[in-house]
Amino acid sequence: MSTLRMAAAAAEFGRDLEEDFAIAERLIKEARADGVRLLALPEASLGGYLLSLDDDTALDEGPPALALDGPEIRRLAALAGEMTVVAGYCEAGTDGRRYNSVVCVDGDGVLGNHRKVHQPLAEDASYASGDRFHAFDTPVGRIGMMICYDKAFPESARALALDGAEIGVVVSAWPGARTNATTDLAGDRWKRRFDLFDRARALENQIVWVSANQAGTFGSLRFVGSAKVVDPGGDVLADTGVGAGLAVAELDVAQALETARRAMGHLRDRRPETYTYAGAVSA
Repeated sequence: MSTLRMAAAAAEFGRDLEEDFAIAERLIKEARADGVRLLALPEASLGGYLLSLDDDTALDEGPPALALDGPEIRRLAALAGEMTVVAGYCEAGTDGRRYNSVVCVDGDGVLGNHRKVHQPLAEDASYASGDRFHAFDTPVGRIGMMICYDKAFPESARALALDGAEIGVVVSAWPGARTNATTDLAGDRWKRRFDLFDRARALENQIVWVSANQAGTFGSLRFVGSAKVVDPGGDVLADTGVGAGLAVAELDVAQALETARRAMGHLRDRRPETYTYAGAVSA
């Protein structure tokens, strides 16, 4: 039996890159000391998220745009060392556009990169949209990544699972409700949706799910934390609650997937030819 110790972070990141790297380094060291081999940091870990989900680009230049092959990503890779680390950042595309992206690195460099496909509210005023989902191999297994609102669409995680992802890693800057906000985030309805999506995406695809999120506040946003690790049966193995921290869990990933899929294999038992609407066949 070969187990993987993994962790999802709930942490507060902002515009100051040096401060963000200090937080990332602290979390990586904490995870390493606990034997973690896969660590997920939140969306916008390097440079912070947007001040609000309204179109306020005139008031805020947004996070610094970083090149995938630039010094900041190399710095993150050096911090990762023997670990596999996933973190969100604003990507400076070679096409001149900015993307809300997530990168997976280890000490050898970049293992994978994903550009957020689904954009909520006015996010498209700050970022261009990605156009695909794909899984990739890493030292800790085959991983598929997505960002925040991506997980609200079942097709996103399903595309990754069909591409062989054993572990889904989703990084978020998921806030509490914008209207009728509750004082206690533990009872917030947007937090409830965040948690439901995590459990549903793991269960319906029978994969391990690692979900990181921003914590604290930034601009007008108050984030729900709730970083977690979910098994292929949809059960939460570890959860930070609404505060900052690391959700750490250990699992034999291959055995967990085999056990979950033995009787009812959701990917195996699909019937794509029946999933039709308006004459089209769903992928």
